[in-house]
Amino acid sequence: MTPQAVLSQPFTLPNGAVVKNRLFKSAMSEALGTRPGAATPELVRLYGAWADGGIGLCVTGNVMIDRRALGEPGNVVIEDERFLPELKAWAQAATRNGTQCWVQLNHPGKQAPKGLNKENIAPSAVPFRAEMQAFFPTPREMTDAEVREVIARFGQAAALVQQAGFSGVQIHGAHGYLVSQFLSPHHNRRSDEWGGTPEKRRRFVLAVLAAMRAQVGPGFPIGIKLNSADFQRGGFTEEESLDTIRALSEAGIDLIEISGGTYEAPVMTGAKGQPKATSGEPVKDSTKQREAYFLAFAEKARAAVKTPLVVTGGFRSSQGMAEAITSGAVDFVGLARALAIEPDVPQRLLSGQQPREQVKPLKTGIGFIDKMGLMEITWYTGQLKRIGRGEAPKPHESPLWVFVKYIAAQAGLGRKKKPTKLRAT
Repeated sequence: MTPQAVLSQPFTLPNGAVVKNRLFKSAMSEALGTRPGAATPELVRLYGAWADGGIGLCVTGNVMIDRRALGEPGNVVIEDERFLPELKAWAQAATRNGTQCWVQLNHPGKQAPKGLNKENIAPSAVPFRAEMQAFFPTPREMTDAEVREVIARFGQAAALVQQAGFSGVQIHGAHGYLVSQFLSPHHNRRSDEWGGTPEKRRRFVLAVLAAMRAQVGPGFPIGIKLNSADFQRGGFTEEESLDTIRALSEAGIDLIEISGGTYEAPVMTGAKGQPKATSGEPVKDSTKQREAYFLAFAEKARAAVKTPLVVTGGFRSSQGMAEAITSGAVDFVGLARALAIEPDVPQRLLSGQQPREQVKPLKTGIGFIDKMGLMEITWYTGQLKRIGRGEAPKPHESPLWVFVKYIAAQAGLGRKKKPTKLRAT
């Protein structure tokens, strides 16, 4: 089969939901919500562009389940029905042309910058590494009651996503956010029922899945984005990830997207080049030639479970994408940054053409900024905002210029008078 024929094949998920092709848009942070946490016309326009561009399954940027726990300014928040009309408008645009659109539900835990929330909570009070402590405060350890409240919030948010008309939900269990923190022995040092052993560290994510399923029923897809490893000393390992994948599969998860890394080890952004194996050795040349960062791990996961799998990160050509599927390692190929600079790239891939633009590492030339990979987020968020305004992306915009504009904007915000606090309703 030709690459476009492989990518054009529909796929039926275990619960019967059909995805029209094998192209999967992975979550990217849009930061396009209102200050109170509502969806906006810019999100409607952005996701309409992707639905019109031919993607089969589109996952939103992280949507928070608690307005007291934002991951960044501009997050959409789903915790009650107050913004349901805005969510319905977003869902209607995002599911045009038979597109599946799932909302990625998330809680940042410790991974939220200073000053954004009143406090950050986490499984344990473990600080960031020294050079990042100026940006991220040490979190407070969650009480058992708070753990259970967060689990319930995931379930409630999933029900609202279903009510709004989206096609499914994805648990964000990767990249160092709260679910990922519970799984990691580095971040989770608890000795109660939520920590102390790999089995207990898995209880939180399994409880989140159960709470969601109880709210949405068996026919509504629930997926998860999960780290293959944290790539941190003492963190979540490949062996623990495989055991977690087995447990999630047994619990009835519908789709698993494989990624890796955290803010402290941002291999998922490509900021440090290709990821390394947990042994510390570089990835083999054969894996680099196959393009995808986490494909070798996906092959191990495929041997362990029959649950549909996605790998995101590193794909550059339709041939590489098709080979990943025909090898049996994955069922979908994940795209993210390519869709920020070329929203209709699925149409090109499905018609046998190659992308017009290639995703490349972004460097400002400022060492510590480039090392953290934060400009990767800021630069691509800027492209998403352009599409949301109805403008064309700028794939060759200078990362240094974007950084200068970002600093200028932050300085301007700092000089503004603080707004009057709104009365709670």
